[in-house]
Amino acid sequence: MELLLSEFLGKPIWMWLLFMGLVIALLVFDLGVLNKDDHEIGIAESLKLSAMYITLGIAFSGFIYWTMGGEATAQYLTAFIVEKTLAMDNIFVIALIFSFFAIPREYQHRVLFWGILGVILLRGIMIGLGATIVENYHWVLYLFAAFLIFTGIKMLFASDDHTDMADNKALNWLRRRMRVTDELHGHAFTVKIPDPKTGKLVRWATPLLLALIVIEIADLVFAVDSVPAVFTITTDPYLVYTSNIFAILGLRALYFALAAILHRFAYLKYALSILLIFIGSKIFIADLMGWEKFPPSWSLGITFFILTVGVVVSLAKTRGQSPEPLPFGENRN
Repeated sequence: MELLLSEFLGKPIWMWLLFMGLVIALLVFDLGVLNKDDHEIGIAESLKLSAMYITLGIAFSGFIYWTMGGEATAQYLTAFIVEKTLAMDNIFVIALIFSFFAIPREYQHRVLFWGILGVILLRGIMIGLGATIVENYHWVLYLFAAFLIFTGIKMLFASDDHTDMADNKALNWLRRRMRVTDELHGHAFTVKIPDPKTGKLVRWATPLLLALIVIEIADLVFAVDSVPAVFTITTDPYLVYTSNIFAILGLRALYFALAAILHRFAYLKYALSILLIFIGSKIFIADLMGWEKFPPSWSLGITFFILTVGVVVSLAKTRGQSPEPLPFGENRN
């Protein structure tokens, strides 16, 4: 009992174990019950699964309120919404990766499921390091804030040109160092087949494994934006980590529905740009106003308003438009 009450990153160990236990139970239920057989996930199933994750993510705020109070709850919900929205760009990248490797829809959930395990580990490491740095060097928050403002301004003027996966340096580096089959072998990430030079059975990676690795790398890149954004909302590692993981769990489920209608959110990037600029500017506004911190309830309300306007404008401007096909219609393996 004494061990459970001891603290880790500012919170009792039992709170961390409770959250991780919940995440593990969700993943076991997802793969072991809902998706134990490979199948194509339709829009209806995707929306139901995503609704379940979103509901659980919001319901977890009740636990935050019970253990940490109203201010922490507002911070958690703001971080949850911001992380969920910032990760929207990740959906297009995932769709692009699946198209490039010609991954059938019935195997895509398997890749995303195992990908979330990597996210849980990598985000945990990044957030732990970030929390330690912020605790010892508080001025780093100003660097985070300035970086977010710069990123938001850059995003406003960024072109919408598609990135050619064939020129991806990480992918080319992997191909030079791994034996990769030209075709899929069911849902296997690796397979033993004869080496064409020696005839001996050796382990080969399949395109499914390459897709998984590239998705993990892409998530790490996106985390460079999203983790500092959440740290400018709250420096509590527990709130940062739980909001991150709940948002990503739900987003991976929502992928199968959103991938088909991404064109309807064409103008959301401008809302994301403004949101990043707002989040980055909060710490400077608080200093100018003489506040200890920017009011969490205001932050939640403004965040919700910016995103709502972005969604409404996007849906209105793209009404009647048909989706543009992804630029990778064939397997380039």
